[in-house]
Amino acid sequence: MQSRTIAVATHGRYLLEVPPGSEPHPLLVGFHGYAENADIHLEQLLRIPGADAWVVVAVQGLHRFYDRKSERVLAGWMTRQDRELAIADNVQYVRRIVDALRGEGIGRGPLVYAGFSQGVAMAYRAAAFAGHACAGLVVLGGDVPPDLDDRAIAGLPPVLLGRGRDDAWYTGAKAEADLARLQAHGAAVTPVVFDGGHEWGAPFVESSGRFLAQIRLSFR
Repeated sequence: MQSRTIAVATHGRYLLEVPPGSEPHPLLVGFHGYAENADIHLEQLLRIPGADAWVVVAVQGLHRFYDRKSERVLAGWMTRQDRELAIADNVQYVRRIVDALRGEGIGRGPLVYAGFSQGVAMAYRAAAFAGHACAGLVVLGGDVPPDLDDRAIAGLPPVLLGRGRDDAWYTGAKAEADLARLQAHGAAVTPVVFDGGHEWGAPFVESSGRFLAQIRLSFR
């Protein structure tokens, strides 16, 4: 038996909220967790204080499936099968979204990527490889992907790194290892640990608002 792959064109889905007023608005691009979708993620991003001043984009994973109970369409970013090809596809997907928005004159201010759970790896990869200058990373409940080498980590923007104290998936040990590796290569990291689990805890949402406000201020 031979196993082969072939490149095909496909269509991705993303949701956006554009604030009133004239450009350049800052741009917040986020990636949901496994078995979520862009709608779920957009709701969480819009909880962030001050998000109404940003162009907020929730990107949906290319790999869609049905929730067996509700038949709601959910998505994920990749599996272990053909992982490297999926990474390349996803990075190109993000690049094209930002290109398209800015080609329309949308979100021409500073760019921040955000990720939750499985989407955290996407946020790191987008910052490192998608080809657009990134002013910050908001990451919650997920680890630094192994495909980011030391050079890529050294080039990352400031990182807000969140974890729920009772998160059984993104454990304290994982978070400490990520923090040590990021800081060892010069990344500016602000850790936030809150009472809660694998979720968008209110303290992290508030911290995200302050983080985004600092970025806006620094680009004025």
